[in-house]
Amino acid sequence: MMRPRKYDNKTVSEYARDRVNKKLFGYKIRQPHDSEKEFFKENPDTHGYAADDNSIVLNPYSSLSKKELSLVAINEALRLKIREDDFDPQFDITEEQIKYFKGTPYENNKMAMRQTILARIHTGDPSAKSTKEQKEVLKKYLLNKK
Repeated sequence: MMRPRKYDNKTVSEYARDRVNKKLFGYKIRQPHDSEKEFFKENPDTHGYAADDNSIVLNPYSSLSKKELSLVAINEALRLKIREDDFDPQFDITEEQIKYFKGTPYENNKMAMRQTILARIHTGDPSAKSTKEQKEVLKKYLLNKK
């Protein structure tokens, strides 16, 4: 029988707060500033982001499960690592992916779109709709990071 994990009885907001000061890929998860809390409250489908201060910020108002929110944190940590490495992944973006990101900040920034696709592939996010080529680029990138 599995022991309950210490976060099993916490709300998503409590879990996000408890993740503060934890590190993923060397990046700290921090509390959202007041302006970020306001943004997150108005945008509950934005579950977190890789902040300009090289920290991970999770949305305390997110409707995701704690497990899903953990994957968001890993996704954002990889985005920070990719940004720090100034890695510009080169692969074809599918029409389906272009359509998915239409109307988002990624729509006119193909490098950022490729970076987020890689991070989403890494965490198993089904929105990535990845190709074999994209998975290979991620694999090579991660193997070179060890």
